[in-house]
Amino acid sequence: MKRKKLKIVVLLLILALASLYWGHQRIERFAETPLAIGQETYFKLPAGTGRVALEGLLVRDKLIHNGRWFPWLLRLEPELAEFKAGTYRLTPGMTVRQMLKLLASGKEAQFSARFIEGSRLKDWLQVLQESKYVKHTLAGKSEAEIAAALELTEGGVLEGRLYPDTYLYTAGTTDLALLKRSQLRMYKTLQDVWHARNTSLPYKTPEELLTMASIIEKETAVAEERTKVASVFINRLRLGMRLQTDPTVIYGMGDSYTGNITRKDLETATPYNTYVISGLPPTPIAMPSRASLEAAANPAKTDYLYFVADGKGGHTFTTNLASHNAAVRAYRQVQKEKNEK
Repeated sequence: MKRKKLKIVVLLLILALASLYWGHQRIERFAETPLAIGQETYFKLPAGTGRVALEGLLVRDKLIHNGRWFPWLLRLEPELAEFKAGTYRLTPGMTVRQMLKLLASGKEAQFSARFIEGSRLKDWLQVLQESKYVKHTLAGKSEAEIAAALELTEGGVLEGRLYPDTYLYTAGTTDLALLKRSQLRMYKTLQDVWHARNTSLPYKTPEELLTMASIIEKETAVAEERTKVASVFINRLRLGMRLQTDPTVIYGMGDSYTGNITRKDLETATPYNTYVISGLPPTPIAMPSRASLEAAANPAKTDYLYFVADGKGGHTFTTNLASHNAAVRAYRQVQKEKNEK
């Protein structure tokens, strides 16, 4: 009788061990099962989500087919249950365990907003509006209201005061926070460049240098030309000549600019039309790059007073009006030949 009971106990023990082993294997297979996604997917884990709620979200979003083994996996590996709220990037082939490790790491998905050199404030606001996962707080606000929110004291003008670059952010970052980062970066960059400038230049304030840099940015995208363009404008300022730069005319025209500048546009007075006003315009006309800031701070030493496009992607620089007019004729001939092809 005792031997029979012993056999039963041994049998039950074997069955228990087999069941435990079988269960462990099923949990392991579940942990190593790839998520049910065929492409990169973003998963948002709300704050305060517990184990049961997370399982429900994963099933609801069809990231896993069945949550039967999910709670068992978290009991077996409790470190996987320390997940943090956020938006995460899930990739094809990622397993359930890898996903849980990602959620526990708190390494949220990074998104990017790219602001191009020479773009304007209205372009930046459009980029922000179209950026996924940005929290929009600036819709309908004026430039002055945005400047006040950024605690900008220089006349409430944002044009030119934001540093163009690609900015990374996590989901839920506000548009104002991104602008603040770019504003602080431009402020620091401008201060650095101002302190390293040629002090003989006719700038009274860092803001004037910033305005000059914005004009240089709009006039050329050729790196080696920036200091030459800067020299033209500095030479003109020193001689009391008007800058006569088309980008300032375009900026002053605002929304009425349709792609062409007429003689009437050149003669129409606006605060920014440097064919009409003397000196620099009252504010920057775009967001300049550091390269343009440095060109404005340390222009080349030349006698150039004019430049015009050469039709080949660059510009022809000249010291007198007769040579400039010849360069203009050469440019028009190049354009004519291109149009005839």
